[in-house]
Parts: sequence; C-alpha cells; structure tokens
Amino acid sequence: MTAQSPDPMPRPVPPGELRASHDDREAVVEQLRDAAADGRIDLDELDSRLEQALTSKTYAELAVLTADLPKPPSAPAENLPPLVLKGGMYGESRGPGRWEVPGHVIAHAGVGGVSLDFTRVECRLAEVVVEAYGETSGVTIVIPDGWATDTTGMNPGFGGLKDRTTPDRLPGTPLIRLTGSGGMAGVVIRHPNKRERRKLEGNATLD
Repeated sequence: MTAQSPDPMPRPVPPGELRASHDDREAVVEQLRDAAADGRIDLDELDSRLEQALTSKTYAELAVLTADLPKPPSAPAENLPPLVLKGGMYGESRGPGRWEVPGHVIAHAGVGGVSLDFTRVECRLAEVVVEAYGETSGVTIVIPDGWATDTTGMNPGFGGLKDRTTPDRLPGTPLIRLTGSGGMAGVVIRHPNKRERRKLEGNATLD
C-alpha cells in the first residue's frame, strides 16, 4: 500500500483576484460620480462604468474603472492626531473591524504587546506612518492584500523585523511606512493568515 502524498499547499490568491465587498463597490461608484461632476467622463461613460462597478466581483475589475482618474482627495483623517497604542501589562489592539486611520500610528508593545489590524478599514490616505517599538512583547501589524509597506526606516533592534508582505500594490491603496525599533521582541508585518482570511470572507458575505 502506497502512502498518499500530502495535499499541495493552496495557491495564494493574487490581490487583484480577491473578492470585492459592497463597500468597495460603493467607493468606486462615488469616485465615478465625482469624476462625472468634474467633467472628466461624460454621462454615457458614467452609466457604463457604474453598471460595471455594481457587477464587479474582484478588486482588479474595480481598479480598471478608475485607473485613468485622479486619486480622490485625502480623507480628513490626515488632520487626525496620531493614534497611540500602549501594550502596558495586558496588551492593546486596534482591529480587526472598521476604525478611522490617521496618518500616523505609534505602537509601544510594552509587556503585553500590541496588535494592529488594517484588514477591515477604509483608508484613502496615500501613506500611513506606523512607528512601532517591539520592546518586551512585540508588535504585530496585519495589512490587506494589495497594500504595500516600506520598512527601510525601521531599526530591527535585537528582536528583528519580519516583513512577510508582498510588493504587489493595488492602485489607490496606502503605503504603510514602517519606522521605529524592533526592541527585544521584534516587529512583524504581514498579510492575513488562513484563519483571518476565512473570517474576512465570512464578513464579506454579510456586507
């Protein structure tokens, strides 16, 4: 009796093939209507693009509809004060879930650690600076597929920096500019894992 070979690892889904939610489609619809109001596209083209937006299934299908349009103006989040998270003794987290993203986030892991999850946020900022300090228990940052990160300003420290993100950035998504220090426990930035993806897919069907 021959042993069965293990199941092959599932192929990662390219960012553009990820399923879009109602909120993703509505954001594109709003951008198209603004473009028509500004005279960038005529009414016939608006009707055609709106129909495609409302029936689009993936991020790639939506991205095509706004590829020739300027990015929408930055949200008022640019004017928000920095978000400061302190792990302290018991830890602190922001997300998963919808929360308003400022242009600057500061995370001090402390003893309890900090978790920062961007996977369900709506962010129109071109760039978000995340200043992370791994300290004793570390900082974990989760960003959606299609978002990219720049870690050149990060000091890995003793704990190190683990960048498990891909360089595939979708149009209109923010760049996470990571600064700070890994400290003793380090900093991890990554895309959602299998369990988190299943949960995201479940939430998307409820939108």
